[in-house]
Amino acid sequence: MELIEFGRLSDGQYVELVGDEDDPFDAAEFAFEWLRKEHHVGVRHDDGRLLAAAGLVVVDVQFGAQPPIPVVGVGGVIVTASHRGRGFGRQVISEALTRAEAMGPEIALLFCRPETTGLYRRHGFAEVPGPVLVDQPDGIVEISRAGMTMWRPLKAGARLPHGIVKVNGPPF
Repeated sequence: MELIEFGRLSDGQYVELVGDEDDPFDAAEFAFEWLRKEHHVGVRHDDGRLLAAAGLVVVDVQFGAQPPIPVVGVGGVIVTASHRGRGFGRQVISEALTRAEAMGPEIALLFCRPETTGLYRRHGFAEVPGPVLVDQPDGIVEISRAGMTMWRPLKAGARLPHGIVKVNGPPF
């Protein structure tokens, strides 16, 4: 097994990770438009197959009436169905957070289903209180209807700013 870094997830890499799963992120019912991640960390099998990946992207987020600030969005965390339960998810999340710490912003945000919050809590994430708004083709929507928004400091002493959270763009 090899830990790798790469840019955007290609269509072929996506198919390799998803296999024949119809809704690997359990999010199809919400029909959100998601932002593509610019940077990925993955685990590649010795035979070259991609087994797991986690994506990163820097986005501007507004908290209350304050000017927007850059945050690192973590998303697209996936492990192929045949390799789940072997620690690859924890590995790519941990490595992605190491990379995120070097990207500049002070905090990371992610969106997840309530049943996966335990995994992210083990990596230092906590729930974002209050509503979280994101851009969609038909206007601004509250993403919390689809699950949880979580945050984590990337720099010592970083705190989550107060106020309603508004991602300037689609969720990641």
